[in-house]
Amino acid sequence: MKKDVKKQLKGDEFVSTVTKIFHFIETRTHEIIIGLCVLAFIALLFVGLRFIQAQNLKRQSQVLGQMLELRSTLSAKPENLAQLEQLQGKGKYSRLPFVLLSTYWIEKGDLAKAKDLLAKVGSSPRDFTYYQAQDLLGKVNTLSKNFDQAIAVYEKLEKDKAEGYSLDVVLFHKAEALEGKGDTQGALAIYKKLQQDYPQSYYGYDAAERVRKLEGTGLPSM
Repeated sequence: MKKDVKKQLKGDEFVSTVTKIFHFIETRTHEIIIGLCVLAFIALLFVGLRFIQAQNLKRQSQVLGQMLELRSTLSAKPENLAQLEQLQGKGKYSRLPFVLLSTYWIEKGDLAKAKDLLAKVGSSPRDFTYYQAQDLLGKVNTLSKNFDQAIAVYEKLEKDKAEGYSLDVVLFHKAEALEGKGDTQGALAIYKKLQQDYPQSYYGYDAAERVRKLEGTGLPSM
């Protein structure tokens, strides 16, 4: 009898814990999504810029390294914000601080400030920094529910073929904007394309998950 009671108590405790976890996820979904988006952008930015860093002179690389270091430690050291702001518009990587700072404000939920910073990233040259800024601008519009503006940004990137910037990233974010707008069929078409054309990439895998999810809602096949 005691054994059964003990077993029942453990079972109740497990169910209670699982319920609390799901409740936490449901109530914090928006914050979790924004956090994951920021992490993904920062990871992509760091990979691309580390590649650039390896190809430049030592002095320029030191400046770039300083910017990346300030951003990577910004959450733990808020005082880095002022130092990073001072680097805006200066030197070879003058546009990069605008992008790095925008990721910080997206993380903080200040989408208006992030959008203002991204607007300061000039369109010349059309390099990795420019395309990263545009991709982030599209994401800010999506998070702000300005879906048409987001889609326009991604279609422009797609048309430009964004040299040096992964097309699967652009397509996935465009599909997210379409899905947010309510164009589920349009989003599904892009997710399927990603699933087929980029099966080994992170976004190809995530697209396959989205396809399963959307088709599982009983949508008519395309």
